[in-house]
Amino acid sequence: MAKIAALVITRQDDAPPVLSPMGEGSITPVKLAEKFGRSYWRYDFSLPGHAGAWYDLGDDHFPVSTDFGDDVDLAFISCNGQEEGDLDRPIAQRNALWHDLCQRHELKPFSLLLHGGDQIYADAVWQCHPDITAWHQASNSHKKSAVFTDEMADAVLKFYLDHYITIYSLPRIACLMAQVPSVMMWDDHDIFDGWGSHAGGFQEMAVARGMFDAARYAFMVMQLCTAPDGSALPDSIYDRKARSLGWRYDYPGVTVIAPDLRSERRRGAVMGDVGWNMLEKMVRNVPPSNRILLMSSVPAIGPRLSVVEAILHLMPRAQKYEDDLRDQWQSRSHRREWCRFLELIEDIADNDDHDVTLLSGEIHLATRGVFETRSRVVHQLVASGIAHQAPPQAFARCLGFLAWLGENPLKGRPTRLCPLPGQSSIYVAERNYLILSRHCSSWHANWHLEQSGLTPDLKI
Repeated sequence: MAKIAALVITRQDDAPPVLSPMGEGSITPVKLAEKFGRSYWRYDFSLPGHAGAWYDLGDDHFPVSTDFGDDVDLAFISCNGQEEGDLDRPIAQRNALWHDLCQRHELKPFSLLLHGGDQIYADAVWQCHPDITAWHQASNSHKKSAVFTDEMADAVLKFYLDHYITIYSLPRIACLMAQVPSVMMWDDHDIFDGWGSHAGGFQEMAVARGMFDAARYAFMVMQLCTAPDGSALPDSIYDRKARSLGWRYDYPGVTVIAPDLRSERRRGAVMGDVGWNMLEKMVRNVPPSNRILLMSSVPAIGPRLSVVEAILHLMPRAQKYEDDLRDQWQSRSHRREWCRFLELIEDIADNDDHDVTLLSGEIHLATRGVFETRSRVVHQLVASGIAHQAPPQAFARCLGFLAWLGENPLKGRPTRLCPLPGQSSIYVAERNYLILSRHCSSWHANWHLEQSGLTPDLKI
């Protein structure tokens, strides 16, 4: 049997609808939260582990593929939006790849949808209240002394919850997420651009912390489907105090692990002590022969960014781009921690004898990388983004040049970036998503590129 949780949102005074798995009985939901005239309900239920499973919610019928047998497809997506004008675009154009993903699901159902970060772009939060806008535009000294008022807190939280509902209700997105079980990990735009990489003591300011707390509340309800106060956490979340929200799910033949790279992030650290302790626990005692899909919201294998950081540091008015570079494992500020992350991957691949595949998004390009450990090759697959417009070709070529320079943080165990199958450039500047397929014990990956179509199989 497959255990599933469903999130349902109703008007505050309305009774929750009846959810009936396989037409048998009804599930009593748990109320996760009640805010701004709405109630947020979690239904926990089980479905048989095969392609013909289904459930009814009120008058609606939803088939679900819970099959993790010898022939299974998973999908990985990231960057579901853009910083400015996201919903000003024609929805059909915005959701073109969601439409394609739905068509593929109809031909052969996906058993799992992995969301690798930036499920929403919440950067417009700065316009949700006049006091928030004024604070954002104020001097640093004023920001440090400002108080995060109850009125500001309500405006920010309402913005986040409303924005999730708007995005999740869009055509094709709503259809797919009702039929395919999802697992999600956040990144900076689920909070706002660059959270954790800002200078000047930004994260210790009362308003910034209050905004993060509101984003965290919404993330826990809308992505993790759990109570925002940290009570009754699902077993998948390893830190029972909910300081770091990394999780692990075990399925037949595959384990999916996602560390939380935002809750404890600082300019000098990607994860804090809690996050690292949880990650080191999550990667242990994985069921024998399970492949590990390790989701790192920012790519663990990337180009030599230290060169760019050094140049920007010397250029007037270029420091605003340093936050974006500090977001990456490859930043010179995170080099020791990056090595620690790669060493952990090497350890579980070589000593625990598991095949490991890294999944990442964030960069709005498609690419892949390899990490040669002492005994095997670890593949990194980057798919980004499903809705974010691709950057200019010149940007992709510039990153490709930095990749050509090479970056090998662990002596004798090289990392390198490679073109996708059928492509000549290391980075592809097209919107995209990733399909992971397992036939018996053999795995392969295919990217769907918006203009170029489906890539040939990459055996992983």
